[in-house]
Amino acid sequence: MSTKVISLVSIGAHPGSGRSRRAEQDARAVELGLQLAGDNLQVVHAGDHRQEALRAYLGMGLDHLDVLEQPEGADVLEVLGDYLRDAGAQLVLTGSQAETGEGSGMLPFLLAEKLGWPLIVGLAEVESIENGTAQVLQALPRGQRRRLKVRLPLLATVDNAAPKPRQSAFGPARRGVLAARDVAIVEDELLADAELQPARPRPKRLKVIKAKSGADRMKAATAKASGGGGKVLKDVSPQEGADAILKLLVEEGVLR
Repeated sequence: MSTKVISLVSIGAHPGSGRSRRAEQDARAVELGLQLAGDNLQVVHAGDHRQEALRAYLGMGLDHLDVLEQPEGADVLEVLGDYLRDAGAQLVLTGSQAETGEGSGMLPFLLAEKLGWPLIVGLAEVESIENGTAQVLQALPRGQRRRLKVRLPLLATVDNAAPKPRQSAFGPARRGVLAARDVAIVEDELLADAELQPARPRPKRLKVIKAKSGADRMKAATAKASGGGGKVLKDVSPQEGADAILKLLVEEGVLR
């Protein structure tokens, strides 16, 4: 019995021009899904089937892409959760963060919570799937990998550690079908009252260097940055951990 693999995709935005495109991380989720399931991969998008950028996913070799019709600003959590459960999905792949909209990166976490599934963040490779268990490699900082065994069904996010997506071919992109499905619409009350604008990159704060001579200033400027400002918390309760995070956010000026 083959494993039911579904990749979730969204509309991306070019970092320079802002033009609609396939989302980079979601394309990696499709690539990984194609390597696992081949022609049996199912790709799903919640949004408008008239978005031409969706055809870039079809150009990766898909016959069709299922679109759960949703207006802009709708809450897609309930729709996706119900669809994945009814479809009998066993492995769901998605990018870690959307390039448009809220882009909070919370959807995979909320979706896994709704479904009651385990969530793996930073999936790099699926080594094997046997007897309802997946053996995978999770990407860690500095190129490290962690091997995990997880029972299916499973939801996993991918980032730049996952396989690079293949190029989108024009012919398959035009021949593929964007299959629209009418589903329930849930209004996102929080987003309805919010105003979205592109995030501005915050400049990195530089350490103030007090040196008398030019040589001392050069030495300080080229010295390796120290990590003495960090703090490792071990064997603490959830409340103590939350208090420490809140204190740091206040000190950094993120919260007031």
